[in-house]
Amino acid sequence: MDAIAAQLAQVLSDRLLHTPPDARLLVGISGIPASGKSTLAALIVAALDAAAPGRAVLVGLDGWHLTRAQLDALPDPQLAHDRRGIHWTFDAPAYVSFVRALRQPVAADADAEPITAPSFDHAVKDPTPHAVSVLPAHRIVVIEGLYTFLSIQPWAEAGLLLDERWWVELEEQEATRRLVKRHVVSGVAKDLDEAHWRADENDMPNGRFMIANLLEPTRVIDSVEDPVFAVAEHA
Repeated sequence: MDAIAAQLAQVLSDRLLHTPPDARLLVGISGIPASGKSTLAALIVAALDAAAPGRAVLVGLDGWHLTRAQLDALPDPQLAHDRRGIHWTFDAPAYVSFVRALRQPVAADADAEPITAPSFDHAVKDPTPHAVSVLPAHRIVVIEGLYTFLSIQPWAEAGLLLDERWWVELEEQEATRRLVKRHVVSGVAKDLDEAHWRADENDMPNGRFMIANLLEPTRVIDSVEDPVFAVAEHA
């Protein structure tokens, strides 16, 4: 995956040369659960940073999850918690506002106030506000997550503001295999039965929904196995 990431980082570096100096290059990376989009996005940003430190920043869509308290306030709290990760359990308007802000001219003053984004704290299972800062020096912003270019409103507005929409392609059967292994290894599920339930009842339905409601990608990338879970499977 490192070689693919390096190639894609070069694509972005080349495109940045043709981007106005007061504009950012916005890249969305999506794919069904377990497609490896998070790993790929992190490797791309690492490659960009190695070539030009401080030029790129990574933002994860998971930061816009509704908090558990917000899920409790929904009409069917049990359903909301069970389906956490479906598009309506995210704060889509706040995500759209973030992408709109990135589209504004980049401040010439290096000390200008950053644009902030939340991240997701897996220890407390809730978002952390203002955890990521997009600085004026960050000319390339990579946003990874399932719904980064969902075609339904209000998500679609953000997706259409992206310069690049990259889809990581993976067949459903392989994604399910990876998900079950990931859920057990990471401790998200207590056993194989719960891992299969999560994959079959939440993760893959969300992935199929995204495929059915996808803004046209600008590039399709074949998924590569995440080495962490490949090793775990054969251990």
